[in-house]
Parts: sequence; C-alpha cells; structure tokens
Amino acid sequence: MSANAWVGSWRPHRPRGPIAALYSGPGPKYGLPTNVGYRLHDPSRGRAPAYSFGVRTGGRQEDRSPGPVYLLPPGTTAKGKDGTPAFSIYSRPRDLPPIRTPGPGCYSPERAGRLAFPSAPACSLRSRTRQGIIYQTPGPAAYRLPPMLGPRVVSKSSAPNYSIPGRSNVGAFYEDLCKTPGPCRYRVVDADVYKRRAPQYSMLARNPLPGDTTTKPGPGAYSPEQGRQRGLTFGIRHSDYLAPLIVDVPD
Repeated sequence: MSANAWVGSWRPHRPRGPIAALYSGPGPKYGLPTNVGYRLHDPSRGRAPAYSFGVRTGGRQEDRSPGPVYLLPPGTTAKGKDGTPAFSIYSRPRDLPPIRTPGPGCYSPERAGRLAFPSAPACSLRSRTRQGIIYQTPGPAAYRLPPMLGPRVVSKSSAPNYSIPGRSNVGAFYEDLCKTPGPCRYRVVDADVYKRRAPQYSMLARNPLPGDTTTKPGPGAYSPEQGRQRGLTFGIRHSDYLAPLIVDVPD
C-alpha cells in the first residue's frame, strides 16, 4: 500500500467557481401562493370555476306577485289587477286665451331707417363697466427704473462706499462709570436651585372640635314673674253631640 493518500495527480485546491453546498440558504421560508379560492390563486395550477349569487335585476313592479303580504289594495285578483276599465269625470279645462296679433297701427316704419337703409357708423360714450374696475392695468407711475447712481446699479460696477457710524456710549473714553450697577443690583440665586434642598415644614391652623354651635338662652332670658298659673274649670260631663236619654216613651 502506498503512503500517499491522494489518487492520481489530484491535489486539494480552491474551487474555481461558487459551489451551492458551501452556502447555507434560508430554507422553506418563502410564501407560496394559495391554491384555494379565486383571488391570489397560484397561476401555475389549474383553477376550478367559481360561482356567486347575483342581485335581483330590476323590473316592473306590476309584474311581480304580491307574496305573503296582507291588506292588499282593492281590485287585486289572483291574476293581478282587475282589468275592468274605469272612468272618471274631470273638470272642464280653461279656455285658451285669444291670440292678440298686432294691428297696422302698432308698427313704426319711420324708426327702421338705420336698419333698413345703410347709414354711417355712430359711436357713443358710456360709463365704465364693473369688470373694468377689477382688471385695471398699471399706469406709467407704477413702474420704477433702477437708479443710475450709487452701489445698486444693475449694469455697472460700483466703487467701494464708506460711511461714518454714530458714537457709541459703551466703551468710549467719555463713558460715565458711576452708572455701572452695584452689588445690590444683582439677583442672588436661591441655594435650593443648584444644591440639595433641605426639608421644609409649615404650621397649619387649629382645627375646631365638632360640637353644638347653636345659641343657648342664659338665666337672664327667662321671666318667671310674667308667668300665670293655669286655673281649674268645670266642664260638661257629656258631649254635646250625644242624643238625650228618653225615659218616658208614649204609647
């Protein structure tokens, strides 16, 4: 047995092209189209015919049977409406107004001179219409031509321009330093804003105890000397509404 493990002249080397076995695919993750139903059906598969219930077509209402409907209108038979001719009497129609044709005196031939005979053109002036007020064209003063002097000339290059600004009151040699703010003009920031805030306590008002707050009469509110003693009286023993006792009954 030969010590060389390779057969012939083949030796291990890199593949000349891509090999599918060296790469891992996503597996069965693709969603195939369904084979059930009419919509989104697989085009590579045969599709059976599909049927649906359509709507009722419109027709004449008189040709339909009444069905299980009660309180039918009068004149309805098993074969439809009653075919007996019925007549009614209408009112007399109004008379048509007479045609009023113009007579010979209604015409004015003397006014038809310009229409019947050639005439020279005539022009007249009238007031401005409403549309003329809305659509107004600009006049000569509405246009503005560019200036020919200064740095804003459109067709010419301008020379450098300089200007003298006003004197500033801040940082100048004549600034009044006495008007600077003093230490009391600055606002001190509370320490609780940028440091840990200490606990704070407050005292509430005293809560009154529940009780009877109505006003009670004192000893001076009574007047014993004004009181009267109740006297005793003799009343009737029997009620006035009882019938009297009858002892002697006449025969």
